[in-house]
Amino acid sequence: MLGFLLRLLPFWVREPLLIVVGAVLGVRIMYLAVRDHDRVAAGLGAVFLVFTAIRVYAVVRALRARRSPSPAASADGAAVDAAAQAGVEPRPQAGAEPRRGPDTPKKEHNAWGQAVAAVAVFGALAAALWVAPRVMPSDDSTPQPASCSGAEHEELPKAYKETPQPVTGEELCKALNRPDLAKLLGTPGETATTVSGTSNTAPLTEGKVAQPEAEVRFDTYTVNVSATYNELSTDQYVKLMKFGDEKDIKTLTVLGRPAVFSSDHTMAFQISVGSGGSGGPVEQGPLARTLSVALDRNDRGGYYEITVWSTSGALPDDSVLLGIAEKVLPTIRERAVR
Repeated sequence: MLGFLLRLLPFWVREPLLIVVGAVLGVRIMYLAVRDHDRVAAGLGAVFLVFTAIRVYAVVRALRARRSPSPAASADGAAVDAAAQAGVEPRPQAGAEPRRGPDTPKKEHNAWGQAVAAVAVFGALAAALWVAPRVMPSDDSTPQPASCSGAEHEELPKAYKETPQPVTGEELCKALNRPDLAKLLGTPGETATTVSGTSNTAPLTEGKVAQPEAEVRFDTYTVNVSATYNELSTDQYVKLMKFGDEKDIKTLTVLGRPAVFSSDHTMAFQISVGSGGSGGPVEQGPLARTLSVALDRNDRGGYYEITVWSTSGALPDDSVLLGIAEKVLPTIRERAVR
């Protein structure tokens, strides 16, 4: 189709256009070939340059032909001049058509004007191709990172109204879903596949304790951040851990606040979407590592929890959770002083 359209163009438009395109592509491909030491690209660039040289040669020959008259026309004109000097009226030869009188001379096309027009057309096309990706919607199929869904109009539980300025699941989601979260996890090439934030209440509290949470899921790891607004200090929380199934308990200080590391298994359960919609038994899931940090330096009660796990059971180093806490927690709105 493109070749057919090029053949429809006049010679003095088509040839300069092919020369410009061939020269640009040839030089560009040769530059890339030299930079990358690619012999195939070098051969392709040479083909474009040879093609361009052939087109230049054709244009030069055409220009020379237009400037010099043909030999037949020159001999015919010389015979007419000689007959005029001898006073003999020239007669047309037998079988030859009488020559037409000096009609209005046919206007010839300006070759250089057409060449300039061709270059201008090529420049306009190049500008259009350069601007199009910036003004037209992109059809890039590269997966984009998941974003937090808006839940601004969601009615919060009563516990949030009774808690001094608690954060919501939406706020935790925006704080956790950082562009560098995958890098902090040690998997910089991954993209978040699922992101969510909920404004729930803590279990076994009859809806009296606000507990918002957010979760970001990658192919390798899943990260969960929650905030529990109860009256439990870190020391009290550590004592509860020792009565439970938590393992590898280790206390420390994070951002000047009391904190504790712990490990526990997640829960795995299946829900059947077939007939009956019955679910399978709750099973023990992969091991998860949790860093619990007090809501404030004075440890007046309540804590953040950053939990990381993977379906394979592999866990990152504790330094990874520390890095996430040091990046995420300062971006969360602090609790009001009571």
